[in-house]
Amino acid sequence: MNSLTGFINSSFQGFSSVLENSASIRTKKICKNNKILMKNKENSSENPERRKLIQALTATTIITPPLKNVSAKEKSIQNWKQVKIPVDTVLFDLDFVKDSPNHGWLVGTKGTFLETVDGGETWIPRTFANLDPDEELTYRFENISFFGNDGWVIGKPAIMLHTKDGGKSWLRVPVSPKLPGEPILITALGPDSAEMTTSSGAVYITTNGGRNWKAQVKETIDSTLNRTISSGVSGASYFTGSIIGVIRDFNGKYLAISSRGNFFLTWQPGQEFWIPRARETSRRIQSMGFIQGDSSKGIWMSTRGGGLGFTESQTDFDSVNGFEFISSPIKTGGYGILDVAFKNDQELWVACGGGILYKSLNRGKTWEKEQDTEKITGNFYKIKFFGPDSGFVLGSNGVLLKYVS
Repeated sequence: MNSLTGFINSSFQGFSSVLENSASIRTKKICKNNKILMKNKENSSENPERRKLIQALTATTIITPPLKNVSAKEKSIQNWKQVKIPVDTVLFDLDFVKDSPNHGWLVGTKGTFLETVDGGETWIPRTFANLDPDEELTYRFENISFFGNDGWVIGKPAIMLHTKDGGKSWLRVPVSPKLPGEPILITALGPDSAEMTTSSGAVYITTNGGRNWKAQVKETIDSTLNRTISSGVSGASYFTGSIIGVIRDFNGKYLAISSRGNFFLTWQPGQEFWIPRARETSRRIQSMGFIQGDSSKGIWMSTRGGGLGFTESQTDFDSVNGFEFISSPIKTGGYGILDVAFKNDQELWVACGGGILYKSLNRGKTWEKEQDTEKITGNFYKIKFFGPDSGFVLGSNGVLLKYVS
């Protein structure tokens, strides 16, 4: 027992010795470190300017947020996004059912007829029960218009469709073979009512769903031009050729562009014939339209090579004098301007060849090019806005862009 007690005591004394030595070493290190810290503190107190600099740098490091690496794509604000649709055809027109703003229809070549119920985010192909599938592919639907649930579609070869229920069912309306020219524009005016314009400048109105049509113009554009040429007036031979486009404003006034781009014509309700007007520029006319769809706000005109001009005030459709267009400083690099659309009184967009879009926020005084749209394979033919937050660009190869607000 005594031997065991002696072993324990000797072991404890050895262990205590180890603890004392360890504590002694640790104490020496702490003292040494304290001396180093004190030395640094003394040095810093000897150099107050250095201390202030260190404090300033430390504060800056804490307060300043980390820098973000912004790519070029993030710097440019994109106003349009491409919407994938199940066709690769040329898109001509788009409109929404006025009684259901998210319900719309999109038309184009090769029988393209698409429907959306979510404001244009997705599109579903539709076919007509009264048309043979093979026959439907031969049509190019060029124009669609809605007033409430009442809608109309026209296309080539000459075809006209009418719906009373927002597109749930479509009725084929007969087109008379005696019609001067082919239907190229139709505007829904109300229940069973519409106004149709032909490629010869004939204007008709129906109030019974297309069973009967009443002529609004006494002579076609061809007759007007022939009469003008035979009048013997100097320069009358300038007005020759057919028309390639007809545009209507909200109040029923029209513009028509000659196929050669050397003149244009106007007509308004109550006039018996179209009035031919010479262009005020050496460049041929590319396209025309009304500012915000209203002739009282003015007219825009694009010319070959990328020229663009606007009338400054309301144009007089009763006068035979030409309209004065003020040139806009847009630089398209020679690309022709195919369409112009006003989002509001100041903001407008321009569609050019090569898949290029330009934007102006000051009514055409300065312009900014939309980034990356030229990378899209296709041309843009039409821009349409349906309010401040809804707009679309229609093009070839099934290209459809949707405005991003």
